Amino acid sequence: MLNEILFPHDKIREIQDQMIKDLLTSYKNKKHFLMHAPTGIGKTSILAPLLAKAIKNNKTIFFLTSRHTQHKIAVKTLKLIKEKHKIDFTIVDFIGKQHMCPIKDISSLSSSQFYEYCKDVREKDECIHYLKSKNKSPEKAVLLKKLTSLSPLHVEELCKLSKEYCPFEISCSLADKAKVIIADYHHILSEPIRKNIFERANKSLQNSIIIFDEAHNLPKRARELLTANLSTPIVERAIKEAKQFFLPTEELEKIHTNLQYISKSTSISNQETLIKKEDFLYPKELIKSLKKISETPLEEKKRSYILSVASFLESWHGPDQGFARILTKGTSYRKPFIQLSYKCLDPSILLKPIIKESHFITCMSGTFSPINFYKDILGFTNSTLKEYLSSFPKENQLNMIVPLTTTKFTQRSDQMFQNISDILTSLTNQIQGNVLVFFPSYQIKDDIFNLLQFKTKKTIFQESPSLDKQQKEEILIKFKKYKEIGSILLAVSAGSFGEGIDLMGDLLKAVVVVGLPLTKPDLEVKKLIDYYDLKFNKGWDYGYKYPAMIKTLQNAGRCIRSETDKGITVFLDERYAWNNYLQCFPKDLNIKISKEPSTEIKKFLQND
Repeated sequence: MLNEILFPHDKIREIQDQMIKDLLTSYKNKKHFLMHAPTGIGKTSILAPLLAKAIKNNKTIFFLTSRHTQHKIAVKTLKLIKEKHKIDFTIVDFIGKQHMCPIKDISSLSSSQFYEYCKDVREKDECIHYLKSKNKSPEKAVLLKKLTSLSPLHVEELCKLSKEYCPFEISCSLADKAKVIIADYHHILSEPIRKNIFERANKSLQNSIIIFDEAHNLPKRARELLTANLSTPIVERAIKEAKQFFLPTEELEKIHTNLQYISKSTSISNQETLIKKEDFLYPKELIKSLKKISETPLEEKKRSYILSVASFLESWHGPDQGFARILTKGTSYRKPFIQLSYKCLDPSILLKPIIKESHFITCMSGTFSPINFYKDILGFTNSTLKEYLSSFPKENQLNMIVPLTTTKFTQRSDQMFQNISDILTSLTNQIQGNVLVFFPSYQIKDDIFNLLQFKTKKTIFQESPSLDKQQKEEILIKFKKYKEIGSILLAVSAGSFGEGIDLMGDLLKAVVVVGLPLTKPDLEVKKLIDYYDLKFNKGWDYGYKYPAMIKTLQNAGRCIRSETDKGITVFLDERYAWNNYLQCFPKDLNIKISKEPSTEIKKFLQND
């Protein structure tokens, strides 16, 4: 059995065995497979049976993930399969083309600017890396042969070995014979990128087995791809850019004036309002003209604000159904701005054609619950839904709701924040080791920090808005160093530390989720609630409650990352004990509700 499914290990756990049986049954019945599978269950092992199917039926697997660490895990799994079963197959590991590009300073461009720049220099035969990659030279043939023999390779290894070429083009050359392609969501979700890769690699959705890893991110990623924004600063930069290159500015100035006119002539509540398509509709001839004149700055600077304006105007021509058109007023760096947004509400608009055409799709995540919510909003119909229980020892976990405080807007007060800081002080003093505390917003985090810093003896680290990758890593390195004496990291639920970090073993002893991370009920959220009310009669759940609870569970999941980890998770808000939120917790968390958290923690630590 294990040889037949190309399982990478000598033994298979009972839960993995059941998961693979369910998967293969769904595959046989030609139904897509959606699963909630907690951390540690061994989700990546499903690559093995699907690879066996791909080899037998001449299909290609696309393993899609938004995390670079998951790329490495997938590559490692495939290496084990190749070594254990002595079979020969090629894999290709893609990340974003921009991140694979060997040209210096390319990372400063936005994704759309890079795409246009890359297209421009390729069409004009000005990219030496691209030209070398397209040339059928003996040196290139030797490189391809070497990369094939070394496969499976992680993308970083491939980029180092092919830095004289275009690593993306080299990967496309290898992809033609690849049985597994590891990539980011956008390689499949973005139609232009998907068509480009499929054309070069001789692939099709009809012959593709697609695995969406960490699939709880899919709704957001799909919406983002169909969302477009335009602000007065962008238009002002476009005008400045046109003047710099002696290009016409008249139409751009009219667009800027029109934005200001709409803002002044429209009744605006809470700095935002809905507007109609016709209020800002420009002819396609003008859009074409702006794209044409953007070529000059694009060639010179690798970017163009004129192109950004043209791209937005093109998006604005899109449908109304499943979208919201919102005008927002605000200030940035003490300067007022106006922003128009064409917001996608419905991720299934993007995903349904992919679901319909693909040979087989599986979506998996440790927080893919409630699973019916994901099935509905992603647009799956003919599918199998499975929820698996955590394999981690129950005695290693204390998961507790403490209903003594709340961050509910109507109950926020100095006294409430004092109570929250007192409970945090007590909990963090009692727990020997590092504690990660999540808040619904930066404002609440700052308010609690101002109190907590005078009450605790532990060192406090803080997340700040817009952390880059390096700054995030520096905070984590410092935080880890305090594992013996213990420190506190204050973070935001939807921020940099909310998911995608692994603090294994004794690096993290507890997580506290303060409050419910409900999204600000702005126009977009209200439109989302209305939209899902009409579509599923579940607007409040699908547009407001479930997204908050998914963030909560993602935060909580930072605590226990392996079978040997021991830790405490506290949900500090009375609303978690309310039935409509309590029912959202997975059953295998064994949630306790206690108004005496110190007593519960003492009992748990005594049994450690």
